[in-house]
Amino acid sequence: MKKNIAIIMGGFSSEYEISLKSGQVVYESLDKNKYNVYRIHIFKNKWVYVNDFEKEFQLDKNDFSVIVDDTKINFDCVFNAIHGSPGEDGLMQGYFELLDIPQTSCSIYQAALTFNKRDCLSALQAYGIKCATSYYVNLGDPIDEDAIVKKVGLPCFVKANKAGSSFGITKVHKKEELQNALDVAFKEDDEVIIESFLDGVEVSVGVITYKGEIKVLPITEIVSENDFFDYKAKYLGQSQEITPARIDEIQAKKVRSIAKKVYEVLKLKGFSRSEYIFKDGEPHLLEVNTVPGLTAASILPQQATEAGISMSELFENAIEEVFK
Repeated sequence: MKKNIAIIMGGFSSEYEISLKSGQVVYESLDKNKYNVYRIHIFKNKWVYVNDFEKEFQLDKNDFSVIVDDTKINFDCVFNAIHGSPGEDGLMQGYFELLDIPQTSCSIYQAALTFNKRDCLSALQAYGIKCATSYYVNLGDPIDEDAIVKKVGLPCFVKANKAGSSFGITKVHKKEELQNALDVAFKEDDEVIIESFLDGVEVSVGVITYKGEIKVLPITEIVSENDFFDYKAKYLGQSQEITPARIDEIQAKKVRSIAKKVYEVLKLKGFSRSEYIFKDGEPHLLEVNTVPGLTAASILPQQATEAGISMSELFENAIEEVFK
């Protein structure tokens, strides 16, 4: 009997449009001869199954089921394609854990930790993972611009602590620009991380569990046409994403080892994509994404393709790993 697979997409954050695209690609890629596949849109005001005719059916949140044509449908597995909250911050993971429904992304604690940049970087530094120098600010805190500049220097990056897809990020060149950058970040989150600028090659490394083993995918080099790898560079074609990256084997070996260590130390499962900048030949971790973009243009699927793994194989493997 074919398994019922729910692909959750959408979400509560600024990333919802990207999530809808990722979820649609997963839906189109999965073999309908193997699975019964359902697109589930998760928003603050509605949770619905959307069929091929764009008709919506309300989900029952008590058991995450839906009634279609007088037939109740329960799901054997959830494919998580929600970037940001509630799919990447642990909320959906906790919900499905309570309902005993397996899902493709990491567990509740790992999701919450990795979604909080400040906590994640702090935890990983204890394992020798190098990061940028940082300064933390919460909404309502007094802003000491001199102290910020003294610690992290200029230029620096002001980032919303819990946000993705470069929402709420500003590169600051002058002290006078800090307040505006903080205002931008606070629109996305009530916590902000300010980091020193790392001048070097930026790379992205995908790590997945594939056929029962942790697999590091080919490395992607990020070359932005803009001042940094912002939203326009990520999604509007204003960057080059070069796979495999144009780095020497010593650098490649270092960053592969660190990316795998991050995956293992955090006890991740499913997909992860971590970002690094090389400073003085050493990779410095920027962040860890546990629900990365899944369109054909997204970095992790590009890396999988370079490794000889098709989109359908990538997504179906994630589901089969759950059933193991």
